[in-house]
Amino acid sequence: MARAYDVIVLGLGGMGSAAAAHLAERGARVLGLERYGPAHDRGSSHGGSRATRQSYFEGPDYVPLLLRAFELYERLERDTGRDVVTLCGGLMAGRPDARTVAGSLLSARQWDLPHELLDAKEIGRRFPTLAPAADEVGLFEPRAGFLRPENTVSAHLALAARHGAALHFQEPATGWEPYGDGVRVRTAEAAYTAGQLVVCPGAWAPALLADVGVPIVAQRQVTYWFEPRGGTAAYTPDRQPIHIWEDSDGVQSYGFPAIDGPDGGVKVAFFREGGSPCTPETVDRTVRAEEVAAVARHAARFVPGLPGTFLRAVTCMYSNTPDEHFVIDRHPACPDRVSVACGFSGHGFKFVTVVGEILADLALEGATGHPVGLFAAGRFPPQGPG
Repeated sequence: MARAYDVIVLGLGGMGSAAAAHLAERGARVLGLERYGPAHDRGSSHGGSRATRQSYFEGPDYVPLLLRAFELYERLERDTGRDVVTLCGGLMAGRPDARTVAGSLLSARQWDLPHELLDAKEIGRRFPTLAPAADEVGLFEPRAGFLRPENTVSAHLALAARHGAALHFQEPATGWEPYGDGVRVRTAEAAYTAGQLVVCPGAWAPALLADVGVPIVAQRQVTYWFEPRGGTAAYTPDRQPIHIWEDSDGVQSYGFPAIDGPDGGVKVAFFREGGSPCTPETVDRTVRAEEVAAVARHAARFVPGLPGTFLRAVTCMYSNTPDEHFVIDRHPACPDRVSVACGFSGHGFKFVTVVGEILADLALEGATGHPVGLFAAGRFPPQGPG
């Protein structure tokens, strides 16, 4: 049976755009379908910046993927000329037994990553804008920094198009099904056939991949920008690292340097704290004064120059799995022709380059050499009715 495409990619956000680029680079005939426009702000791949790091407190098993992701980010910049990654260093701070510190230290030591363990006094000396408590420490990683999510998505889309991919925006899929020895995907405009399907649904995963058996919950999150008291001069990337700080109650928050000039402000947010379950259709995009006040109070405990003046806030969505690990696998109901990538649980964007490579492996070769056993779809027990 003649097919129009080798691979169809559903969703062209962070993961889907990278998959389309890797597939097209390998010579596959690729169709990408996206319900919104390119590099849009309706999902989880926007907001101007994403932290990237290798001393990974979420677990040492992630580190090999991060090492490859860094190589691919540098290649993406060379191939497209776009500003994608800035390595300004990163500080993972809290009490020595906090997950943020202890987990980062475990990964750094296990994989022999460059790092320093700093006490509170040394943190204050190196980074005068930060004020840890006397009993807090920080793991400093020089190869941490931040990514530009919109630039990254746009770069992958440009690369995919350069290698011949057909990218259809404002055309959401309405369904897919096995068709002959391949798949058929329907939209309101047409039906398309391909040998393989790659599904990267982001926060739409609970609805689109309910049959995968992974209990994913979309969660509303908010990021905030403040102009520090005294301006942003002390917060530029050559003076200020990204940071993740865990307080004595286990609450994690994060912050960035001032990366968009004097008027851009400093971005801070809670990590998972306080996010309410939602769907992409019901997510509340209004940010209320009490939310701004709460993050301002918290941020000021570690970054005393904040809050200063509130500038703006943006909502996005996390797609959380119960164990906070990703799902990257073949679809259990159709393992010979459908691959899925979802449930990135608020820490996935730094992996988009390598996830794209993995998805290209799965679609074109049926397997990948990357260590992805942690992300198997079948790791969760079956869900009963109700």
